[in-house]
Amino acid sequence: MNDEAFVEQAAAWLRDADGLLVTAGAGMGVDSGLPDFRRPEGFWRAYPALRHLGFSFEDMANPQGFVAHPRLAWGFYGHRLALYRATQPHEGFRVLQRWAARMPHGAFVFTSNVDGQFQRAGFAPGGVAECHGAIGAIQCTDACTNDIWPADGFEPIVDESRCELVSDLPLCPNCGRIARPNILMFGDWNWIDTRSARQERALAAWLGGVQRLVVVELGAGRALPTVRRFSERHGPRVIRINPREHAIAPNAGVGIASGAKETLLRLDRALQAM
Repeated sequence: MNDEAFVEQAAAWLRDADGLLVTAGAGMGVDSGLPDFRRPEGFWRAYPALRHLGFSFEDMANPQGFVAHPRLAWGFYGHRLALYRATQPHEGFRVLQRWAARMPHGAFVFTSNVDGQFQRAGFAPGGVAECHGAIGAIQCTDACTNDIWPADGFEPIVDESRCELVSDLPLCPNCGRIARPNILMFGDWNWIDTRSARQERALAAWLGGVQRLVVVELGAGRALPTVRRFSERHGPRVIRINPREHAIAPNAGVGIASGAKETLLRLDRALQAM
């Protein structure tokens, strides 16, 4: 099948489906202007101060950073939190919502992204499963309790030239130690997964009621294949959208080599033409 045939097949699946499972990786946010940390160049382009200091993304996405250099760790995560709050989700999110509105079971999102963009775009919080946690939720660095609380009251002020938090550090209300985002990091033994586990139970219950599922996978790469594997477990009608890593077994779905926003709009036009 050629690219146009893949688009036609994908549109036919979308038209027939009674439930839409959206699976999303980092590539979904790129079209909204969010940085891509999957390669060192992208990370350092977004945070040049960390390059000068010799820190990689793996160094910063590590819970030990909140012990060794908390203002630098919160400079990185605080800047991201403010950026995600200020970013408007691209038009592709609305396309997904329109498709879901026509399906009896609507949509559910499974994402490794921590940016909260699906909720900002209007997806119901109860219909989003964030397998790596969320930057908009906070926990104790020491996990003194299983409490997770929203970051709504935290307004980080960051000196971008040094990537350091200059406002007050967020503290655990239970023990007074430094708090951290409720995000699964590298070598993370203290991540509290109760929030993500509750979301995934809701997703499993939703999947149990869908008869004609279609999966739209957006910008999920092979480096951390959690999202890709989840998509394939729920095939065979998987629409994999990725400009570079779009390959998928023929019996699992179709792959379209393009970006998220562009392809969603293209599929929407194909649906309207049917």
